Amino acid sequence: MSTSPSFLQWSWQPHPQAEIWIHQLVERFCADLPAAARLAERIHAQTGTRFIDWIDTLSLPADVPLEGRLRALDFVPLDVDPRPFECAWIHPRGRFPRIVQDARAPLQLWLACEDIADFCARHADHPEVAPAAIEGAPLSPLRKVRVAGNQAAELWVVERAGGTGFAAAPADAQRTLAAAEVLESFRRRRRSHGSAQAGFDYTHALIEAAIARIGVDHACALFFRAERELWQRRNHAAQVQKARQDQLGLGWANGDHHTYRSSRSSFANLISALELLGFQERECFYAGREAGWGAQVLFQPRAGVVVFADVDIAPDEVLGGFPHAPLAERANLGTVGLWCALHGEAFLQAGMHHLACHADFTALRDQLQHEASVSQMPPFSDFPHLKQAFTAGERWPVDPARIDALAHAGRITAVQATAFRSEGAIGSHLENIERNAGFQGFNQTGISDIIAATDPRAQRSR
Repeated sequence: MSTSPSFLQWSWQPHPQAEIWIHQLVERFCADLPAAARLAERIHAQTGTRFIDWIDTLSLPADVPLEGRLRALDFVPLDVDPRPFECAWIHPRGRFPRIVQDARAPLQLWLACEDIADFCARHADHPEVAPAAIEGAPLSPLRKVRVAGNQAAELWVVERAGGTGFAAAPADAQRTLAAAEVLESFRRRRRSHGSAQAGFDYTHALIEAAIARIGVDHACALFFRAERELWQRRNHAAQVQKARQDQLGLGWANGDHHTYRSSRSSFANLISALELLGFQERECFYAGREAGWGAQVLFQPRAGVVVFADVDIAPDEVLGGFPHAPLAERANLGTVGLWCALHGEAFLQAGMHHLACHADFTALRDQLQHEASVSQMPPFSDFPHLKQAFTAGERWPVDPARIDALAHAGRITAVQATAFRSEGAIGSHLENIERNAGFQGFNQTGISDIIAATDPRAQRSR
């Protein structure tokens, strides 16, 4: 296995002491507000996910010593306007809630959701969770609502669409209309074009127009909302789990990362489009000559989106800035290249390969199997700090013209061509991921294993 400088720069570690402290705060909060404790139980029982994975922000009252404890746990001040709070902190190397403090308010916990109006509708008649008026206009970068509370603790729900602060902006009818039109343009985005280059040029122009109207962070959040919709329409496991999470009005706010597969010739275009949306490069992976694949992880720090971008790669290309360098097509296709040749570019007509959502790994696996007969592949990460597995792959029909072209070029065998015509090919998955101790990294060996396991040529006949 080869390791790049980028991987060394982003060598993630667990942070158990920070996790212990956060758990103590959440336990105190649930003890002070029994309605929140019961909601946490419902979340686990009905969705297979953990209450703590949905927490966006924890606000501590003035009687809790803060700065010394936070610095000792490697939190740093958050570079945003903290109002209406007095200060705001974030852990730059761990996945933990934002920490704020307010001497005027009791202990607060903010849960994340994808659509705050849907959360309020789902709980409108609940005796313990009674949403107040929503602060923030529809489709604005930040919306929030107080849903339960007493003198000791308050439960809030927050919807973020590129908003990094804590105060909702005043209503602006023009901006609301612009956001609605941008989201509609992304949802209606034309995916099939005469060439991949034409598709990227079209999408690039669409993104530029959106950014000009509502800003890069807001546009990025709405773009990925539309991307999840397309992926979900083509994946049964995603439909099942989204319906379960929608029972409580949570949506996909527990997303961990979005994965795109790219052909070699389109990889630089994919990276360019993501950078236009405000993404920055994080670690890259290369699993060795035999594996034949590489990946670049990117993150949008203000929209809170992480992307895993997969591509077939050769050893001599890894250290040469492969995300931006032109990659010529090769005669032999790896797992990623064949997937794109069968289905199209993930950023264009095929849609995402998978979304990973935070969960109680065992609970989600068992509940999906028991309630909907959705099976799970063997885990490709199984550590105390990281557990990962795909649901069984969704088979998609393959355009016969694509199969013919691959067979004519000698890139698949006649037997494989027959199988793809009659059975289709694996297209997408839902990923069950459990992270502990704030660990934000990935398991390179495990990823290599699952890349091999999802090669369309390795799929079994039904």
